[in-house]
Amino acid sequence: MSTTYLELSQDGGGAHKFYEVTVQGQVVSIRYGRIGAAGQTTTSTFPTAEKAQAAAAKKIGEKVRKGYAPAVQGQRAPRAVSRRQVTSAPSTARAVAPVLWRFRTGSSAFGIHIDDERCWVGNQSGDVYTLAHGGDVLAHYQLPDGVKCLVADDFWIYAGCDDGRVYDLSSKLPFAAYDIAADVDIFWLDIHEGVLNVADRDGRLTVIDHEDEHQWARGGRGQHAWMVRADDRAVYHGHSGGVTAHSPDGRTELWHTPTRGGVLFGWQEDDAVYAGTVQRVVQRLSKATGAVETTYRCDSTVYSCATSPGGRFVFAGDASSSVYCFDRDGTRLWKLGTGGGSALSMQYRDERLYLVTTDGSLVCVDASEAAITAAQQGSVPVARDVKLAAASVPTYAPVTAAASVAAVDAAPAGSVVVECVQEGGRTRIHVVSEGYEPSWNVQFPRAIREPGARYVVDALHAASGGFYRVRGDIRRLL
Repeated sequence: MSTTYLELSQDGGGAHKFYEVTVQGQVVSIRYGRIGAAGQTTTSTFPTAEKAQAAAAKKIGEKVRKGYAPAVQGQRAPRAVSRRQVTSAPSTARAVAPVLWRFRTGSSAFGIHIDDERCWVGNQSGDVYTLAHGGDVLAHYQLPDGVKCLVADDFWIYAGCDDGRVYDLSSKLPFAAYDIAADVDIFWLDIHEGVLNVADRDGRLTVIDHEDEHQWARGGRGQHAWMVRADDRAVYHGHSGGVTAHSPDGRTELWHTPTRGGVLFGWQEDDAVYAGTVQRVVQRLSKATGAVETTYRCDSTVYSCATSPGGRFVFAGDASSSVYCFDRDGTRLWKLGTGGGSALSMQYRDERLYLVTTDGSLVCVDASEAAITAAQQGSVPVARDVKLAAASVPTYAPVTAAASVAAVDAAPAGSVVVECVQEGGRTRIHVVSEGYEPSWNVQFPRAIREPGARYVVDALHAASGGFYRVRGDIRRLL
């Protein structure tokens, strides 16, 4: 048996990963992933030992040409990963929220996104589940590391993970769309028009474009940046010193506002950003000036916040397993217990408040006026405990190599053909099909790019930054 261990770790940013090839007779095993992690393993069997050795040598050669070098496992420190240290005390509220259903993911969860079709939840074990609004489990994505957060950009959905990658989960073939520098200890992410904004442990803000290329970074006015939100006007960065707004190109600090305590969570509406803090408040700040417009007072450290459309109602979750609702002007309308754990993230949609909690549950609360009034009087529905029928739920894992991609002989009607080309020393994807701008790049998984290869995608959508994004499945064209 022979084993070759390689690492690629770029000083000052970039990759921080390993690649190990083991040959035992006719079997070749490849293990790869983030330095310090167990990684993933694939195994292939060849007709003869000689062909196995040749296949292994080819794989090693490809990695060496990409900058990997022989290394000793364990000598290089793993990527820094910080998880929010949270406590969760029992609620002091007299009444419990009207929970409609609860799904237990098995591990503490921060990631949540609710859209027109489904509910998404991601936990610290790397599991992402999608559920119908009624609570039925639809699909499972198994990612290589813990999920920091789930963010949406139009109808694309991304998972930011502890391995430093951001995975596009918008199709059945999830892939790593961004690879964040190894010296960035990620706390929170946001994506706007294909531009990734990363807030980290040191209070920095790092911005990466759709081609996974670093654009700019700024040191924060504080540490532990748990908030980043972006729109066309600015990037809003919340940390221990308050909230700072930067211009999208990073050249100008538009405003800085100290908040009442360090920021632990952020939300945004069209004209305002909301910061939940350690000092038991949510503060609404004007996007135009940074002025504090309203303060919403809770009874414990605020872990999460959200609003109904336009900020008509403001919701908050605290460290004592309670959830609050305020009117726009700051009047507390109600406080109720969650019935199990503190809400680490939340989102409101169509008179329902969705929470992910310290015990790893996705919780759906009926936030209609009638349901809340009944709950305050002690009448709540019997919560449905959603069970996972693993055998009937499809599981998807990220694509890691060209061999993982299905192949087709011809492009189906209505699909789009793209081609992998060398351009300026980099591997890019351009559109071949007519009706598209051929000079624009396509945001495409790096793991399956092979120069000269052509791929078929279901659809492409133009982004305002002058590039295309894939919508639907990816297949290699033979």
